[in-house]
Amino acid sequence: MTASASISELLLAWYGRHARALPWRSAPGCPPPDPYRVWLSEVMLQQTTVSAVKPYFERFLTRWGDVEALAAAPEEEVMAAWAGLGYYIRARNLIACARTVAAMGGFPASEAELRALPGLGAYTAAAIAAIAFEQRAVVVDANVERVVARLFALAEPLPGVRKAIRACADRITPQHRAGDFAQAMMDLGATVCTVRDPRCLACPLAQHCLGRRSGDPARLPVKPPRKARPERQGRAYWIERGGSVWLVRRPGKGMLGGMRALPDDGWSARADGAGPPPLRGPWRPAGSVQHIFTHCALTLSVLHYEGADHAALDAQAGEWWPLVRLDEAGLPTAFAKAAARAMTGEDG
Repeated sequence: MTASASISELLLAWYGRHARALPWRSAPGCPPPDPYRVWLSEVMLQQTTVSAVKPYFERFLTRWGDVEALAAAPEEEVMAAWAGLGYYIRARNLIACARTVAAMGGFPASEAELRALPGLGAYTAAAIAAIAFEQRAVVVDANVERVVARLFALAEPLPGVRKAIRACADRITPQHRAGDFAQAMMDLGATVCTVRDPRCLACPLAQHCLGRRSGDPARLPVKPPRKARPERQGRAYWIERGGSVWLVRRPGKGMLGGMRALPDDGWSARADGAGPPPLRGPWRPAGSVQHIFTHCALTLSVLHYEGADHAALDAQAGEWWPLVRLDEAGLPTAFAKAAARAMTGEDG
């Protein structure tokens, strides 16, 4: 038995006993899940935790049970249902991909064809090919990256080490049950070979792990120094009338594209920043909220309109949204926080 075969067999045996029960998965050794479920979950899980994704996945599946239903859904409804998951380009790609797949009559089975779909990167295409179609594909997410870097003691810093990680992952990926193997690697990284304090005594691959033999597996993979996150300042405007609040739809491209939101000033770090909506009367400061994006930290000051003349909004693009249904508007998290601050004086 080769070392690679031993690694895959040990891991698959462990997975049979310890696999996480997740709503988008089939049990180990069972027929693969519907490609739609795999694709939907993998898109949602990009840079998002399993615990955060579960309720969204279940709501999406209840509302749009297959790719054809999702493809036929109005874009604004899908964007609103996505609100709170963040990284909203994923939602726009989700809609584009669903419409492409529906037009094709279903998901293609090969990794190369999957890679050509809108919004599917190398990882997602490989994951769908392996998990949904039982194709041999090398699936490397952050958890797998960590397991492999430790298993083979790959000490070159990220991101340069990723080519070696992929090559090593390829060596140990079996010809059969590649989907179970990929999910087993993910589960091992999520529950045993964790970022800090890896549980080496519980690891089925401990006997093969060069990182463990080094005495300090937690140092791998070696990460580059973290860059300081730029800080931005901005204003959001709360305009209320007769139990409704004025919402606008953000441009289709750019930050939070296509989402409903409170009017804002474009944020100070952008060249296209605008002033407040053209309303007469006083604006009262209502506090501020903070939100962390991938690329910046935003402090959003909230200004509450206290005038009574709303006529100037008639020529503006927007809508009056009932306050009692504000949770249905699908506001991005930064603007949901601003709305909560305006209404209650508390962060959302």
